[in-house]
Amino acid sequence: MSTSRSVLKSQRQEVKRTARNRAIRSEVKSSIKNAKTSIFENSSDYALSLAEALKKIDKACTKGVLHKNNAARKKSRLNKLAKKLTAQIKDS
Repeated sequence: MSTSRSVLKSQRQEVKRTARNRAIRSEVKSSIKNAKTSIFENSSDYALSLAEALKKIDKACTKGVLHKNNAARKKSRLNKLAKKLTAQIKDS
């Protein structure tokens, strides 16, 4: 079973890309989780964690890890959650 050199090279590249994409996706998920936690706890630095999450989502989209519509949906849901909870806090 002889495989060509180009196939072996593309397999090596695939492993690298998969690892990089998985790491970026994991960072995005972690930053979203941190942002949600700080919003729910009504932490004073929720704006910072929200901004960081949005930045990581944008960067993942730019690098092609997330589709642009997927990134837009994640950002929209985060902003919607933040606005909803901050409005509830102001009302009470």
